[in-house]
Amino acid sequence: MGRGKIEIKKIENSTNRQVTYSKRRNGIFKKAHELSVLCDAKVSLIMLSGTKKFHEYTSPATTTKKIIDQYQSAVGVDLWSTHFEKMQENLRRLKEINNKLRRDIRQRMGEDLDDLNWDQMCTLQEKIIDSLTIIRERKYHVIKTQTDTYRKKVRNLKERHGNLLFDLETRCEDPKYGIVDNAGDYNSAVAYHLDGGSSLYSFRLQPRHPNLHDLRLA
Repeated sequence: MGRGKIEIKKIENSTNRQVTYSKRRNGIFKKAHELSVLCDAKVSLIMLSGTKKFHEYTSPATTTKKIIDQYQSAVGVDLWSTHFEKMQENLRRLKEINNKLRRDIRQRMGEDLDDLNWDQMCTLQEKIIDSLTIIRERKYHVIKTQTDTYRKKVRNLKERHGNLLFDLETRCEDPKYGIVDNAGDYNSAVAYHLDGGSSLYSFRLQPRHPNLHDLRLA
């Protein structure tokens, strides 16, 4: 069975588009190499993918610049001068944009206002008000985010504190009097006083002595 026809249109899925580009690129490079060898032709192939990756193929013992120079000589054009003029025009346009932005910044700082008329002053005032509104919204957003984060941390700490208290209560053999550690020597003891609250008491016992010493409130 023959291969079905493929509709020539842009592949919407970016992954499939990149895979297809890689496969077709290798095929085109192979054809360019075959054309250069079989026909003794000088070939220069430049490709730029959608991800801005540059790929180039040139015939052996030559460069793309040499081939372009030979092309200019053959057709009687000067591509470099045209390209240089376009670059100069682009540079001039970027300088104008830069100067305009610098002037706008100075005017918003209260400078270079002498040449503005009434309408321009009103427009400048509206721009400043809009900028202040955007700044306030960003500031409030940052404050709200920090406040929410702080509240979340406090809530987590309270939950951990409650879990620790609950875990300690469950470990007590008798919640009314507490749990005793180091039962052999009676060095220390912890007790709960459940009279409507959750008071926690600790005290130490003299080793091998029945009397209590240093009763302290924790």
